[in-house]
Amino acid sequence: MLGGVRSARLPEVPVTAPVPPARHRLLALPGGRVHVVEQGEGPLVLLLHGFPESWHAWRHQLPVLAAAGYRAVAVDARGYGRSSRPGDTEAYRAVALVGELVALVRALGEERAVLAGHDWGATLAGQAGLLRPEVFSAIALLGVPYTPPGGPRPSEVFAAMGGEEEFYVPFLQRPGVAEAEMEQDVRGWLAGFYTTLSGRSGVVPPGPFFVPRGHAMRERFVDGPLPSWLSEEELDLYAGEFERTGFGGALARYRVMDRDWEDLAAWEGEPLRQPSLFLAGREDASLAWLSEAVDAFPRTLPGLRGTHLLDDCGHWVQQERPDEVGALLVEWLAGLDR
Repeated sequence: MLGGVRSARLPEVPVTAPVPPARHRLLALPGGRVHVVEQGEGPLVLLLHGFPESWHAWRHQLPVLAAAGYRAVAVDARGYGRSSRPGDTEAYRAVALVGELVALVRALGEERAVLAGHDWGATLAGQAGLLRPEVFSAIALLGVPYTPPGGPRPSEVFAAMGGEEEFYVPFLQRPGVAEAEMEQDVRGWLAGFYTTLSGRSGVVPPGPFFVPRGHAMRERFVDGPLPSWLSEEELDLYAGEFERTGFGGALARYRVMDRDWEDLAAWEGEPLRQPSLFLAGREDASLAWLSEAVDAFPRTLPGLRGTHLLDDCGHWVQQERPDEVGALLVEWLAGLDR
């Protein structure tokens, strides 16, 4: 059961003077090149996307945060878009990515930042807040709740979840297997994945999360038109990026999960103490197996300022419900000093 949650209301967004358009920047950091899209001036808010997305997932929130008086910076994660794509999987460990976020804050001329992350971006935001609380002063988690380090080795947990079928994480972890499926038809695969995990998709359990052994993940995708939040042009943008880069860098985060478990062992059971926020779609299928993490928020997120589940919304929360997410982020940010 999901405890202590409420459907999101739509607060008013305070609007300041018109803001200049967003600008793209390439920053040379010690670990490689990082592409960001920046808009506005004020306290720094870094926006971290998930799989399989890019900075573009935050396109709606950039101007909203900028208009409310924040410096919003959407980041292409390592392995995605115009950011560097190291070939060594070790380069995608959480400790390396947290170090890159710290270096990014410094390169932007700041000492501290607020983090907002979706999907894998939420996981990284929580890890960064845990490891470097002096840099990351507040954490907003979208779609994926915070889970403290520790517990059984991830590969053992995922192997036990499949039964006669295979849980999707081990499927994605095998080098070359997932790439072969996705890169055969990048645009079609993305369209099916985005549609299947959207709200009101009509997906039937187990959906795409359990793969018949020897079969393709896309066999469990739903058919139908693109969801209303995704235009043909936006799908072209996402597909064009992955056609150019491939999926290897994006999938690397799945392939270092055991290594992250080892690296973060010293923080086993540690709560995330900064002010925090959790937003998710009520129809996000991942909440079914992450419900215990949400129920544990009183212990794991002692600084939690709000938990919001958005009706008729699936996994792509800030794209499916851009107005609500923008308003809730601004409301939360405005309350951090109170």
